[in-house]
Amino acid sequence: MATLNLERTTHQNTFHLSEKTLTALTEIMYEQKVDAGTYLFWEGYAADKLFYIIEGNVKIVKGTADGKDYILNMYGSGDLFGELSSFMPINYSYNAIALSDCVISVIQQQDLEILLWQHGEIAVEFLKWTSLLNQTTQSKLRDLTFHGKLGALCSTLIRMANSYGKTFEDEIRITKKVKNGELGEYIGATRESVNRMLSDLRDKEILSQDKGYLVINNLKALKDICHCENCPLEICRM
Repeated sequence: MATLNLERTTHQNTFHLSEKTLTALTEIMYEQKVDAGTYLFWEGYAADKLFYIIEGNVKIVKGTADGKDYILNMYGSGDLFGELSSFMPINYSYNAIALSDCVISVIQQQDLEILLWQHGEIAVEFLKWTSLLNQTTQSKLRDLTFHGKLGALCSTLIRMANSYGKTFEDEIRITKKVKNGELGEYIGATRESVNRMLSDLRDKEILSQDKGYLVINNLKALKDICHCENCPLEICRM
């Protein structure tokens, strides 16, 4: 089993599991190294374990019948992800891909069930974690379904600002460089379509670009376009 060094994570547990819970989890984790480009699991694989990222980045991708890929989530150091079910066997409906060389701790369902049975307070934390994870995914699907491509793009930019943004005076600089094609993967749009939408936002001075980095000049305008509901930062994230 792994001994988890919390200081190795670049940001600490986005979904707010307590240090006591994380320490308890170290007793049932085993650590593995994963090369960039490796699939942690494929769509259709049995969902019977959780993954805690110690170092690196992972993306969750959903494929569609017409060959498009949607990025559902992006996870980094300190994040826990995966699915479990104690009532009936379930399979993943998406793929998980390592974006960089990663160090990941794996938690098997059978080991976690024993831990939750022994510690009721940890079980309560996991219920909250599951609810938060579902709300995050549902909010992204809502943006895609109800607000069109432009609304979904604006929502994605807001999430990027919350996850990677640094504020300078009245502007928010997104510190992660992202290509237009990658933005398209978040909303199911072509690179050309994203180019046109970004150009329109720049013309309206809502958005600008500096040395390859996106800069949000008018956050309120982005929120108005996507009918932002001002979700908590725990939900409004990549």
